[in-house]
Amino acid sequence: MPATPAWPPKSAPRLFVAAPIAMGMPVRIDGSQAHYLSKVMRVVAGSVVILCDDATGEWATEVLEAGKRHVVLDPREKLREREAVPDFWLCPALLKRDRFDLVLEKATELGVAAIHPVVTRRCVADKLNAERARMIVTEAAEQCARTALPALQEPLKLDRLLAGWPADRALFFADELGGQSAAEAFALHKGPAALLVGPEGGFDDTERAAIRAHSAARAITLGPRILRGETAAIAATGLWMATCGDWSIQD
Repeated sequence: MPATPAWPPKSAPRLFVAAPIAMGMPVRIDGSQAHYLSKVMRVVAGSVVILCDDATGEWATEVLEAGKRHVVLDPREKLREREAVPDFWLCPALLKRDRFDLVLEKATELGVAAIHPVVTRRCVADKLNAERARMIVTEAAEQCARTALPALQEPLKLDRLLAGWPADRALFFADELGGQSAAEAFALHKGPAALLVGPEGGFDDTERAAIRAHSAARAITLGPRILRGETAAIAATGLWMATCGDWSIQD
C-alpha cells in the first residue's frame, strides 16, 4: 500500500505576504509574487503554498485560483507561530552594494531582530535602495524557512545613531584598534544588545572617540586579523548568536 504523501509537501513554495493571515480569509497575491507562483512554480488550483506574514506565523494554503496576474490562496492550516527572535540589532556601516547585499542576506539568516544601516565618513555609499534591501531580506527569510523578518531601518549618520541610542541597549563596537575579546564581552552581557561595524577603511579618529565616549558603547576586538566590513558583521553576529542568542536552544 503506497505511503500517504506528506502534507504540506516539502517542495511547496514559500512566500512572505504583507497582510495578516487568518483561517477563512482568502489571500490574494499580485505582481511579481503572482508571476513567481504561476509562471515559475506553475501552481494550479489545489497546489499548496506556504505563507508567512511576519505576525501570526506560518500557514499552509491551498491555491483556489491561479490567474495570469493574481493568485488566490485559502489558508488551510497554521503550521507554526512566529518565531521568537533574540533581541540583537546589527548596525553595519554602508558598504559597496554587493558586499552590503551579503550583510543583509546573512544577518537575516542568522536571526537578527533589526538591521540599522549607518553612514560614516569613510562610507563609499550614503544611500540604500530600501525596496531592493527589503527584497533581499525577504528572499533570505523565505529560503531559510524563517517565520520572522528583521526590522530594516533607514540609514542614519553615525552622530544621529549615537544621539538617539536607547540607554538600556549595549552597543558593542567592533574596533580594529582593540578592545575586550568579543567572545568574553558577549558572554558577560545580559539584556538587549547591538553590534556596530565600520566601513571599508574603518572609523576615523573623531568617530572612534565619539563612539568610545558613549555610555552604551563597549569596544570589542574580533581577533588579530583585519576583517572586511561584511566579514566582521557576519562573524560577530554568528558569535553573538552562539554565545547569547538562540543557537543552543533545543526544540
